[in-house]
Amino acid sequence: MSDRLQEALLAARAVIATRYPNCDAAVLAGSFVRGQATATSDLDLVIIDETVPSSYRESFIADGYPVEAFIHSSTTVLAFFQQDKKRGRPSMQRMMAEGTILRDHPVLTTLKHQAETELLAGPPVFSANEANLARYFLTDLLDDFIGVTDRTEGLGIAARLLEQATQFYLRAHGHWTGQGKWLIRSLAAVDPSEADQLTTAFEDYFRLDQKQAVIRLVERWLEQHGGRYFDGFSIGK
Repeated sequence: MSDRLQEALLAARAVIATRYPNCDAAVLAGSFVRGQATATSDLDLVIIDETVPSSYRESFIADGYPVEAFIHSSTTVLAFFQQDKKRGRPSMQRMMAEGTILRDHPVLTTLKHQAETELLAGPPVFSANEANLARYFLTDLLDDFIGVTDRTEGLGIAARLLEQATQFYLRAHGHWTGQGKWLIRSLAAVDPSEADQLTTAFEDYFRLDQKQAVIRLVERWLEQHGGRYFDGFSIGK
């Protein structure tokens, strides 16, 4: 165990003792337990307190560490599992599966096992309707990117396109997505080559104002699942 993780665990246990002394269970998740902590990383704590009527989160500073605390009962953790599985982004499953136990309780065995099982199983199958909806909005966004001439507007469109295209690729191939850095990590874990191509393509645009690599990449991803979709699309009719 690294010195940095040991220090983080000490700080996390102090938080539990002072702010959540009556909790039933607690785990430390996030970048510290994965060995990916940076100078600005926070302590991600999942607190299990069977007396809370509903889940909540709070942020604060403790011993110089920014702390993100997610307070749940075992029931609300399971509800978050369901929500996260439905959206294809397993935030709570990842925290629970990777978490280092700070205060143990039998319920953690059940929650950790379910989290690990769901992560291995992957998200629900992307239905034909969901795929078509995603294809339409990605096609529309790609056309905006192709046509934009204002550099400032282009940067905003490109940022959305990077996120939306990556989410489409992952879900259409049956993989979990993520948010922010987790989105890119998810792609790199599934296909490092595609992640490298994504990075190179968007660097070409952000640094050099060259669009073609982005356009080719996104069109190729669309072609793998039916291609562009605009003509004939309807929603809510």
